[in-house]
Amino acid sequence: MTGDDQIKNIVVLGGGTAGWMSAAYLGRALGRSVRITVLEAPAIPRIGVGEATIPNLQKVFFDFLGLSEEDWMPECNASYKMGIRFINWRTPGEGEARSRPHGKGRDEFDHSFGLLPEHDNLPLSHYWTYKKLHGGTDEPFDRACYVQPAIFDRKLSPRHRDGTKWASYAWHFDAQLVADFLRRFATKEQGAVHIEDRFTDAEIDQNGHITAINTEAGRRLEGDLFIDCSGFRSLLINQVMKEPFLDMSDHLLNDRAVATQVPNDDENDGIEPYTSAIAMSSGWTWKIPLLGRFGTGYVYSSRFATQDEATEEFCRMWNLDPEKHSLNHIRFRVGRNRRAWVKNCVGIGLSSCFLEPLESTGIYFVYAALYQLVRNFPDKRFDPVVTNRFNREIEKMFDDTRDFIQAHFSFAPRNDTPFWRACKELELADDFKEKVARYKAGLGVDLPVTDESSYYGNFEAEFRNFWSNANYYCVFTGLDVLPEHSTPLLSHRPDSVRSAEAVFAEVARRRDELLGTLPSTYAYLRHLHGN
Repeated sequence: MTGDDQIKNIVVLGGGTAGWMSAAYLGRALGRSVRITVLEAPAIPRIGVGEATIPNLQKVFFDFLGLSEEDWMPECNASYKMGIRFINWRTPGEGEARSRPHGKGRDEFDHSFGLLPEHDNLPLSHYWTYKKLHGGTDEPFDRACYVQPAIFDRKLSPRHRDGTKWASYAWHFDAQLVADFLRRFATKEQGAVHIEDRFTDAEIDQNGHITAINTEAGRRLEGDLFIDCSGFRSLLINQVMKEPFLDMSDHLLNDRAVATQVPNDDENDGIEPYTSAIAMSSGWTWKIPLLGRFGTGYVYSSRFATQDEATEEFCRMWNLDPEKHSLNHIRFRVGRNRRAWVKNCVGIGLSSCFLEPLESTGIYFVYAALYQLVRNFPDKRFDPVVTNRFNREIEKMFDDTRDFIQAHFSFAPRNDTPFWRACKELELADDFKEKVARYKAGLGVDLPVTDESSYYGNFEAEFRNFWSNANYYCVFTGLDVLPEHSTPLLSHRPDSVRSAEAVFAEVARRRDELLGTLPSTYAYLRHLHGN
């Protein structure tokens, strides 16, 4: 590669979380040899409804930037997330999310983060299945195989009082505060240029590449590579590059949301170390706890509920007055661009793809794409071999995640409303049908991951195996979708089946130990945030 072929100027269109994550990540990966300019429209007031993530964010993003949790969490009102609690996905239960106590009789199950214990080179899920199918246990999978559900019930912390981490966890935070934090980091520490102005149009050369974008104030910003972080408007990759968007509403019905934030009495009510996903009549509601408040929103299908109907149901659940409480109404498109990278333009975040946040993949899609962009970083020739590989990786990541999220709705036993009945009529992708078949045959969905350091530290392994065997078991068993058979191997290992009881007993022992020693999430966050 000659000096003339080297990428020297990158223009990021759009700020927000995706734009500033892009600027910071690329700034760290490429150093000062590349000039990075972020064009951001003047700030528009937003409702900070909270954002949830998945567990590898620290290792593959903030660690890459050289930032510890103590550096960024206090700046972003961040709290901990050890998993997702699904409520009322099996039976109707309006209002039960708040009024009914934890425990027997409540319709809930937990998708806990972290790795399953193993015994005799098989994950504990296989032994639980064997016991369940042979009448050996009535204990749900999530509580038999993980300590986290009991920790969730008590709202305890994923860290001990001395700061020692005992569990895998992700984070809840205010996405606008994260964007502001990364803007300061990228401009002050890395030299990124921040311009507040509005995009008007782009200039294209004879090869179809963008050469510059123009602004409302008359600026002309030249670049070699353009990153489109303009959100659902997708100003560059859809509107300028004319790349088609592939609608996925035949897989997922939800296309609207109403969202807000609700004050929380942390001292009396505590802070939940998990995201709640509460099934509603025409979709589901998230609850993302932060210090002093929680973000919440009802994701619903406009085919089955009007905006007024969804708003009334949502406000009734939280005892809100829709005339007095500030609400944010959101329309979103479900799907992905046919190609995420076209010529010299790469879509990152909402401009590239979107799935409802049921498994908290929004931020993940951003840094996964950034990782792949750096791994396949081009020169000015933009070799199709490079761009095609990137596009294949993004396509697989999105489609696999889409299928997993669809399964939540398709397999949910709940069928009390037209929405839930319609979810059962959606066709699953062929690749996903094969995974379900393996699961029902007792073989598991994927090979189990046995090394936590490689799973959370090696992004490539995590990227290719985004949803591990344990994740499927948490959700499928929680929805009462059980394997039809236990793995045939265990019929040849009666000694292993018997000795596995010690592993289940150790899960229970560890659970009881943690219940007696952990601080509350509220207490630990107050310490972390210096309150």
